[in-house]
Amino acid sequence: MSKGALTPPVGAQDHVQGPADAPVTLVEYGDFECPHCGRAHAVVQELQRQLGNELRFVFRSFPLKEAHPHAEHAAEAAESVATHGGDGAFWEMHDLLYENQESLDDEALRAYAASIGVDEGVVASDLASGAMATRVHQDFRSGIRSGVNGTPTFFVNGQRYDGDWNDVQTFAAHLHARARSACR
Repeated sequence: MSKGALTPPVGAQDHVQGPADAPVTLVEYGDFECPHCGRAHAVVQELQRQLGNELRFVFRSFPLKEAHPHAEHAAEAAESVATHGGDGAFWEMHDLLYENQESLDDEALRAYAASIGVDEGVVASDLASGAMATRVHQDFRSGIRSGVNGTPTFFVNGQRYDGDWNDVQTFAAHLHARARSACR
C-alpha cells in the first residue's frame, strides 16, 4: 500500500453510516475526548447533510490515552453499546460522547448507555473486564498502519486527506469533486 492509504479497507468490522455504493467514503480516525475531534464531529454532520447518499461515513477509534485519559474507555463503551444494542446504538453513543466530551468518566459512560436503552450494568462489566479493548486496539493498530499520528485524521476513498477539514465548504468541495469523478 502506498503511504497515506487506508489499511485495512472498509469492511464488515466497521461502523458505517450511508450507502455501501456511495461514490465517496469518508473514514475518520477519532478520539472521543479530543477537542479537535469534537469540532470535526459537527463538520462531518454537515458534510453528511450536504452530500446525503453520495457519502458513506466510517468511524474508527484512535484513543490518544496519554493526552486524553477517558478516551479509551469512551471508545470501549461505544463498542459495548454496539455489541449489545446494534450499530444504530453505536451511532447514538458516538454522538452523545462528542456532545458531552467534558464528562466521559465511567459513571457518565454507563448513564449514556442507559439513556439509549443499553443495560448500563453490561457496559460497566465490559469496561471493568476490558471486553471491548481488543476491538478498540484493532482500530488503533489499523490507524498506525495507515499512517495516523493524531486526531482527527480523515481518509477519502482510501487515501489520506490532508486538506482543511475545519472549513466545511472546502472539505465539502473536495468531497463533491471526488463524487463527480467517481461517477464518470
